[in-house]
Amino acid sequence: MYTLAVRRDFIARHFLIGGDWGLENLPHSHHYVLELQLEGKELDQHGYLVDIVEVEKHLDEVVHHYKENMLNELEEFKGLNPSLEHFARILATSLSERIQAENISTLRVVLWENDFAWAAYTVQRLEG
Repeated sequence: MYTLAVRRDFIARHFLIGGDWGLENLPHSHHYVLELQLEGKELDQHGYLVDIVEVEKHLDEVVHHYKENMLNELEEFKGLNPSLEHFARILATSLSERIQAENISTLRVVLWENDFAWAAYTVQRLEG
């Protein structure tokens, strides 16, 4: 199994809802680090798992959508607590829809909100 990973960092704002989490209930920023991991069994005719330039294009578009924004105000978080877990799932789902490489069987997002806390979400895909 081959794995390719690409990272991006960005700052976004949010506040937690639905419970008493102290200062986390107030608007604040996180310096997120997003690591996108792609896995597959086969390389393409060029010896690549996937075109990294294409992956970076999609990753940059997704990151740009969240960068410097208040997550609570975005449609995809409507009715959701903007937790690290929900954010990892939303990012993974969005990237899976954009990255169409047929030989990718697993797409995983690991999202760090600081130096010691992260969440991950994995999308299993059928290989072409």
